[in-house]
Amino acid sequence: MSILAWTWALVSVTLLLYIAIALYARSTSTSDFYTADRSLHPIMNGMATGADWMSAASFLSMAGLISFMGRDGSMYLMGWTGGYVLLAMLIAPYLRKYGRYTVPEFIGDRYYSLFAKILAVLCAILISFTYIAGQMRGVGIVFSRFLEVPINTGVVIGMFVVFFYAVIGGMKGITYTQVAQYCILIIAYMIPAIFISIMMTGNPVPFFGIGSTISADGAAILGDAGAQGRHLLAVLNDLHTDLGFAEYTSGIRPKIDVLCVVIALMLGTAGLPHVIIRFFTVPRIRDARSSAGWALIFIVLLYASAPAVAIFARTNFIGSIHNVHYSDAPAWFKSAELNGLVAWVDKNGDGRMQYGPGDAIVGKPKQIGHLGAFGQQTVKNSRTANSNEVYIDRDIIVLANPEIAQLPNWVVALVAAGALAAAMSTAAGLLLVIASAISHDLIKGVLMPSISEKGELLWARCGAAGAVVVAGLFGIFPLGFVAQVVAFAFGLSASTFFPVILMGIFSKRVNVYGAVSGMLGGVLFTAAYIGFFTLFYPELNSADYWLFGISPEGIGAIGMLINFTLLVIVSRFTAPPPLEVQHQVENLRYPVDRDRGETKIASKTRRAY
Repeated sequence: MSILAWTWALVSVTLLLYIAIALYARSTSTSDFYTADRSLHPIMNGMATGADWMSAASFLSMAGLISFMGRDGSMYLMGWTGGYVLLAMLIAPYLRKYGRYTVPEFIGDRYYSLFAKILAVLCAILISFTYIAGQMRGVGIVFSRFLEVPINTGVVIGMFVVFFYAVIGGMKGITYTQVAQYCILIIAYMIPAIFISIMMTGNPVPFFGIGSTISADGAAILGDAGAQGRHLLAVLNDLHTDLGFAEYTSGIRPKIDVLCVVIALMLGTAGLPHVIIRFFTVPRIRDARSSAGWALIFIVLLYASAPAVAIFARTNFIGSIHNVHYSDAPAWFKSAELNGLVAWVDKNGDGRMQYGPGDAIVGKPKQIGHLGAFGQQTVKNSRTANSNEVYIDRDIIVLANPEIAQLPNWVVALVAAGALAAAMSTAAGLLLVIASAISHDLIKGVLMPSISEKGELLWARCGAAGAVVVAGLFGIFPLGFVAQVVAFAFGLSASTFFPVILMGIFSKRVNVYGAVSGMLGGVLFTAAYIGFFTLFYPELNSADYWLFGISPEGIGAIGMLINFTLLVIVSRFTAPPPLEVQHQVENLRYPVDRDRGETKIASKTRRAY
């Protein structure tokens, strides 16, 4: 069977499986829709959390960024893995004990303010929309790459599928679906990684393979007999320097920016609403901690292998296209070229693809009217002055990796199914956050407190329907690469939610005035900075123009400091919280009374805030 036939078969089967699971486990009550009636086993919840966590950015774009950025790309790996540990240890168990199952609900209750709650709702929606845009973009790229449809068509197809099982299934249906999606995505990620590791180094463990020497088969793949017996990273460093790049294992990004990106990703993780809500789907607090541990195990399988996938892909990519005559270009290159995911422009007229530092063209193929094969006249006025003739979208390197390594067609198709699973699992979780923010926090919590359960459930589904349309538009008109867009969401989360959640748990003194000031200051600064460099003046998006050398992906770290500063100073010079709130915060950090069982820290009687 061809790659296209295998892809249609595997993708169709998996999509039908997701829909069938959603119908089987569909939500019939608000408790089912929001928290799966708190009935999930920790292992199942840990697996679903892993799928929720490992989005298109983790599956597609993280390895792509590491592949092209070298050591600098590790900031995404460090930020996201460290952030999950921080979330599991410092945030999730306490919010679970507090008893409020959405972030805006916690903020509104802890800071005894309706305005704080509404502000948190708006921030949650902004973060979720930014995050989900990356997932929709990932879905479009997968469909475009393997099913030979335009990227925008792929986004629309993904919208319909995610809408169906997220709206019908709710948290209960999403969780069962995410368990299936985790199994598919981790198998799809690991099989080619193991295959290529064996082919290149003879070591079947990918994350050990990158430290191994190249085997005879690996040298044959590279077409360099002298590579046999040499360490893989040493060979890759030589390939880089020969082409004019810096050594792959060296870093060229400003150190302050690397630090800020890691901080923004790490602290942004700890405030992500769609991950926090997962800890409310288990019966007890101890189950929340247990599911966090299981999720970490499931996440590590992919994250430990991502650098290996990146390094294998980079080495094979350079060997497969550099100085190769265009007429002999590999099939994967010409297939991806049809939708502008890769491109070649013959600057020196020799008919060979020369790869090196710098951008081959101005912008991207789709931005210069590229349709079909990449014709020379189409880009005549879009060439850059450097010698690089090859453009490649970083988000496709994982998808192209099995084809570059000439793995069987069914493995190539399996990766496509896994990428869709990763993107759709996170998109569904984010849609649920948006639906919960609209129906539970805004409609029931503010505008219509007496609404019936049936009416609330209807509002939740309508909110998810509207959200998926907006998310699709963001996917069609993206702000950047998948991982870049997701990094923006993490930066917004770090600058808005992390300080007020952390201080709300561990400080009795912070109050509503500090919380509102901090969230407003953090989100306005961070959103304005990201918008300036991505929406209004993208041509200035370089280290020469960044504030203190900090990129839009890392500016959330500064927004977080602004939030913390305003939160502490304003709280210090304004009235302290009511004694009732102070007692709740004090009791929150005590161990659960095992004789009495789990108790809800927040008062049973809602305060009139």
